[in-house]
Amino acid sequence: MKKIIPLFLIALFLVFTGIIYFRYYYVFGEGVKSGELNYLVKKGNLFKTFEGKLIQSGFKSKSVGTVQSYEFEFSVANPKIADSLMKNSGKYFDLHYKEYHNTIAWRGFSVYVVDSVYAMRLTPDGPNLWK
Repeated sequence: MKKIIPLFLIALFLVFTGIIYFRYYYVFGEGVKSGELNYLVKKGNLFKTFEGKLIQSGFKSKSVGTVQSYEFEFSVANPKIADSLMKNSGKYFDLHYKEYHNTIAWRGFSVYVVDSVYAMRLTPDGPNLWK
């Protein structure tokens, strides 16, 4: 009986650690979103995080000639990337992001976390200005 209790506690700890990892640190998906950077702000009460919105334009296929706008709300964990995005608001970006199952207060308000910039353009079809 004395050996069962420590083994049970170790197993319980491992299960609890696995659940926490899966819910908050496991990358569920990743990809690239392209569009015009609408804004990027630093906000938060206890943990200041960078939050932004990318506007993706597209055409609604069922109605001829109507344009539908899509919004991609995201967080940025890297202050250097956030600073570059803040200085270039209004330009067109290709942003690489990671999607998590849940948010963490110090990582941001969104489950989508931008971790790199692939391209920056003045116009949707313009040349890449990102170094």
